[in-house]
Amino acid sequence: MIPFEYVSAGSLQSAIESVHLDPAASFLAGGTTLIDLMKLDVMSPRKLVDVNGLAFDSIEVLNESVQVGANVRNSDLAAHLKIRESFPVLSEALLAGASAQIRNMASTAGNILQRTRCPYFRDAQTRCNKRQAGSGCDALNGVNRSHAVLGTSEACIATHPSDMCVALAMLDAVVVTQTPSGRQRRILFEDLHVLPGNTPARETVLQHGELIAQIELPFSASSQRSHYLKVRDRASYEFALASAAVGLELEGSLIRAARIGLGGVATKPWRSKEAEAALQGKTAERKTFLVAAEAAFATAQARKHNAYKIELGKRTLVRALEELLMRNEL
Repeated sequence: MIPFEYVSAGSLQSAIESVHLDPAASFLAGGTTLIDLMKLDVMSPRKLVDVNGLAFDSIEVLNESVQVGANVRNSDLAAHLKIRESFPVLSEALLAGASAQIRNMASTAGNILQRTRCPYFRDAQTRCNKRQAGSGCDALNGVNRSHAVLGTSEACIATHPSDMCVALAMLDAVVVTQTPSGRQRRILFEDLHVLPGNTPARETVLQHGELIAQIELPFSASSQRSHYLKVRDRASYEFALASAAVGLELEGSLIRAARIGLGGVATKPWRSKEAEAALQGKTAERKTFLVAAEAAFATAQARKHNAYKIELGKRTLVRALEELLMRNEL
C-alpha cells in the first residue's frame, strides 16, 4: 500500500490551497474513479482533500438556467423533476451510465473529470502517454476496438468514457470554477476538455488546484426536445461503443436549430458543429439525418480494430434523431 494523507476540507479556500500547494494532491468527492485508479497504481496522490463537506450539493432552478452543484450525486441529478422536464437528454445519459450504486456515489464534477477507461492507461505495465508523458502508446497498434475515431493523434486514441459529458457538450453548459488566485472562472463546457495532440496527459484547461463549483444549464427549445441513445455490448454497466445526445428546435417539420453530442467515439466529449450545420434549416426527415451523420464523421480516423465505429456512430446518430422525432409526433 502506498501511504497518503487524508484531509477533510473545512472551507473552500482551505481545500483549494491544500491541493494547489502540493503538486501530488487531489480533490476527493465520490471517488468512484480516483479510488479505482489508486488501487491500480495508475494514480498515486500524496494527499487527498475531501470536498464533500463543501456547500456544492444543491440544484437551483433560476429564470434562465438550472445551477447544479459540483457535489450533486448523479442519481439525484437524473431524478430531479426540472432536469427530466427541461433537459431529458441529461437525465437519460446519467441513467445510461454505470450502475445504481455508482450513480448514488458519483458526483457531478467527478463525472466530468473522470479518466479514460482505455485498458492501456489502466495497466501500469503498458506504455501510455496519458499516464506517463513521452512513454508511447500501445493502443495505436494494439487491440483498439474500444478506442476513438474522432479527435485522435499519434500520441493518444483513448476514448472519453462519460455519458453525462456527451449531454453537457450539446447543452451549451457552463462550468463555474474557483481558481487558486481566488477568482471565479466561467468555462464553456465544450472548451473544458482538450484534444490529446502531443500532450495527452493534459486533459482539461483547469489549473492544478482549480475546483469546479457548479454547472449552469441554460434553458432552450433544443434542450427540452432532446434525447440520448447509447449503443454498447451489453444492456447495463457498460461503456458506450457509440452514443448520441441530440436536441432539435422545430417549427413544424423545419429544423430551426440543432444540438449534437457524440460519445464512445472521441477523445473528449464531442460537440459536432458539422452535424448541426447540416441539420439547420432543413426538413426533419431521415435523408437529412443521413447527411448530418456523414458530416459528423467526415474527419474520422480508424485503426485496425475500431473502423466499425464510424458506421456505428453514423447509425446511432440517425437513430437518435429519428427516435426524438417520433416522440415529437406523439
